[in-house]
Amino acid sequence: MFNKPKSVIVFLNGERVGRLALTPENLCAFEYDSIYLKNGQSISPFYLPLQPGVFIARLDPFFGNFGVFNDSLPDGWGNLLLDRYLNSKKINPSSLSLLDRLSLVGSSGMGALEYKPDNSYASVEGIPNLDFLATEAEKILNHKDTGTSLEMLFKFGGSSGGARPKVLLNINGDEWLIKFRSTMDPKNVGQIECEYALLAKECDIEMPETRLFEGKYFGVGRFDRDNKAKIHMLSAAALLNADYRIPCLDYQGLMTACFKLTGNIDEVYKLYRLMVFNVLIKNRDDHARNFSFLLKDGKWKLSPAYDLLPSNGFNGFHTTTIAGQGDPKYSDIYNVALSLGLNKNRIKEIYEMIESKCSTFRIS
Repeated sequence: MFNKPKSVIVFLNGERVGRLALTPENLCAFEYDSIYLKNGQSISPFYLPLQPGVFIARLDPFFGNFGVFNDSLPDGWGNLLLDRYLNSKKINPSSLSLLDRLSLVGSSGMGALEYKPDNSYASVEGIPNLDFLATEAEKILNHKDTGTSLEMLFKFGGSSGGARPKVLLNINGDEWLIKFRSTMDPKNVGQIECEYALLAKECDIEMPETRLFEGKYFGVGRFDRDNKAKIHMLSAAALLNADYRIPCLDYQGLMTACFKLTGNIDEVYKLYRLMVFNVLIKNRDDHARNFSFLLKDGKWKLSPAYDLLPSNGFNGFHTTTIAGQGDPKYSDIYNVALSLGLNKNRIKEIYEMIESKCSTFRIS
């Protein structure tokens, strides 16, 4: 059993950012460090502005946590691994507080934030056999895991987000996130996602480096790493305090927030391009955690796109609506773009180019 902390210190690239504690109501309380206040930058500009004083999180939507720290916690597959791993160690997952879970992330989380005390588990050395890991992941999904495979998969991917099984690997000095199929996926889901990633690149959407490992496992280069340096990352869910589990955003609000955060209209055009692509390929699982922003060289920018696959979304509709519509028409896309002051000729050209690419696309 690890030592349960009464408070957690937050670090960003080795610099102490501030301290987290819990109120009697189990809400997170955060205060920036006095030295960080002098020279630092807000880690979550809309909800944790860089100013003195104690911030208290709301109960919803992150169960008393701040969005920026909730981004550090595993989700879906990572939570499944963590809870089963804890059970295997005779630790009741429901007994863990938010501070306990952040300390278990420690220095192993996505993005650049780190937490002390660091109770994260040591990573596994070497490059594993992907077929073996895929088979073991399937066992875990089907409740047939063994202690050995559970521990290995937890140490390779326990801090990851998203629902599909995945591992985080260092391959020849480069950091990769590699996905396996879930029980609901077609057998060639890796090939399908890879081909949609290539289509997105053809549509001038910024993508991370992509690769199909062993002809079947889709992998992306981690864009929260740059020459081994960690990059601070903030999901739209965290930025806007939005519940990614349910429909709660519209692209109009998302693009407005993008411009407010980045101050760069080119980043808004990137998001418009991604919106069009999601509509045309019918990627309706476009929830608030499937958009992220990176803080690089003191400036915020939209992250490369990810999780681009046709999907049913919420009851068959887009999780992030377009002009309030879950099944939008071109007029909805056009009106949202115009409401943001985007150039009507440019948005038309972008739409027509992406539509042309998508209309001729076929899975090989």
